Amino acid sequence: MKKMSLTLFALLGLALSAAAPAQPVPQVSSGSIQRLENFPSKYVAARHIDVWLPEGYSAAKRYNVVYMQDGQGLFDPSVTWLKKAWHVDVTLSRLMRQGRIADTIVVAIANAGKSRWSEYFPRKFLPWVNAATRQALVDQWLEREPRSDDYLRFMVEELKPAIDQRFSTRPEREHCFVMGSSMGGVISIYAMNEYPQVFGGAAGLSTNWVGTLEANSALPLAAFNYLSEHLADPREHRLYMDRGTTQLDAIYGNYQRFIDEIVRDRGYDASNFQSPVFEGEGHNEDAWAKRLEIPFLFLLGKP
Repeated sequence: MKKMSLTLFALLGLALSAAAPAQPVPQVSSGSIQRLENFPSKYVAARHIDVWLPEGYSAAKRYNVVYMQDGQGLFDPSVTWLKKAWHVDVTLSRLMRQGRIADTIVVAIANAGKSRWSEYFPRKFLPWVNAATRQALVDQWLEREPRSDDYLRFMVEELKPAIDQRFSTRPEREHCFVMGSSMGGVISIYAMNEYPQVFGGAAGLSTNWVGTLEANSALPLAAFNYLSEHLADPREHRLYMDRGTTQLDAIYGNYQRFIDEIVRDRGYDASNFQSPVFEGEGHNEDAWAKRLEIPFLFLLGKP
């Protein structure tokens, strides 16, 4: 694989830097955060889980749940490496105040730092990759041990039951969603397709179908082949993907257009699928925060 540019090294550093184990609990402008500290797992390394509860949270109500990847960067820019964040609390609080979405909580799952790619790259893409590229990917990016399926088991078998037990959730599929950006978007879409009985919708912002930080054909082709066979039933699921046109997003266009065709061929339409393009926007938290309302409304919006 090609040597990465300094710009792409910076993007990779941003993704991996978030895993500081001593990271303080994020401060939010609306609602509150409850941290499940070093949440244990028999499948993956323990990590912090930050559960955002909206203002007025009450056990007398039931709440939708959105499981979000790269949880360290979702709320408070003061605790992130580049001092940027998605400001999830701001967007969700506003949409709930306006009555545009139902009551919702967010489960922010910290990434695993240097093991982030190993957990976020879908293991079931690998059989579709030629042997030489597959070995290079596993050795250079996945720490010689792809862990995505273990990560999904952690989410579904360990984390979700704990969340449903401790908080006043709506546990059914139609009220449970998964979301992320870049590789976090890839693993979120993979989660919906591997566990369609658990997740009723997925959103991937700046979804990184190239699988690394360089344009290539082998890894997107693997994603195409997997989705052609494993895409969740459109009658029961919603799927959102988007991209910008600058920074790393600039290389996504051709791949995303083909993904869109596969999704439509499987029966998705405007009622349950969106794939917008944001001209001039890049691969960063500021861009994702700016458009976060759109996937939230698509997944959670009231009719």
